[in-house]
Amino acid sequence: MGVSWNSVFLETFYQILGWFAFSVWSFSFYPQVLLNYRRKSVVGLNLDFLVFNLTKHSSYLIYNAALFFSPVVQRQYHQKYGYNERILGQLFHITQFEKFGEGGQIWRRFWLGKEKWEELGAENWGSPSAIPGLHFKMIPVAPNDVAFSIHAVLLTAFTIYQVFIYERGTQKVSKTCIGITVAVWGYAAISLIIAWPDGSWLWLVTSFNLIQVVMTAIKYIPQAWMNFTRKSTEGWSIGNILLDLSGGIANFMQMGVQSIDQNSLKNFYGNIGKLLLSLETIMFDIIFTLQHYVFYLKTKVEEDKIPNEDALARLLNESAKENDEKI
Repeated sequence: MGVSWNSVFLETFYQILGWFAFSVWSFSFYPQVLLNYRRKSVVGLNLDFLVFNLTKHSSYLIYNAALFFSPVVQRQYHQKYGYNERILGQLFHITQFEKFGEGGQIWRRFWLGKEKWEELGAENWGSPSAIPGLHFKMIPVAPNDVAFSIHAVLLTAFTIYQVFIYERGTQKVSKTCIGITVAVWGYAAISLIIAWPDGSWLWLVTSFNLIQVVMTAIKYIPQAWMNFTRKSTEGWSIGNILLDLSGGIANFMQMGVQSIDQNSLKNFYGNIGKLLLSLETIMFDIIFTLQHYVFYLKTKVEEDKIPNEDALARLLNESAKENDEKI
């Protein structure tokens, strides 16, 4: 399937933004992993967040991989969202067509309508991609989207592994989280059963895209609420948030660049999941940043200034030793 960029500059900028988003979003997992390792503890890291995050990234991986690698899903996407309108509009001004065989009449009728189909002798055309100059509208999933999803699933799974080997205090996965997770995967199973008979694979993977959108919103809420109730962000890596915010902005800009080049907004509503993912990420990361640097900064500083019991005991012991030496 041919895909055409109208601007080399925008194509290059698109790739740069995409791999920048991949890099910062991928690196955003490591501050929390390293913080857990240094502290040998996951206290302060909400466990519901991790479970929701694994469900979210698994769903997003299914969507990205299916749309990027499956010709069947891509064909259904093009049938629903169309082709490059600019080139398709020029099609009616072309007077010379090569003969590509006798197939593809249903496609040709779909594009042109019956009158134009007969006028241009469209029975001599082959498949849509065989028409000179006609290109498919770009699918809204880039290689960096697939690479990020794979990496995200692996790193989230590793962070969950840390929960089992490090101190977690009294923290545990809530019944609400378990219930939501079971319901989500139950919805996915039902969607598969519905899509299977008719081969509605685009609808199925879009359902997984919807899951990741909902889970993106849900996964942030427990951590934001936990920070609020504790009036502290201790145990929650701000480095993760700053990188995540940068990735969200770059991801949104990447969609904008593609839409500008194609002179169409179909890139946005054709992948509403990626659009909402970017907007949700930006919104919640701003909330976390405010919690860390504005709302609970004073609490953190005051806690740093107050010595704990062990530190106080060491000071008293050192003072006693100095007095004994003087005596």
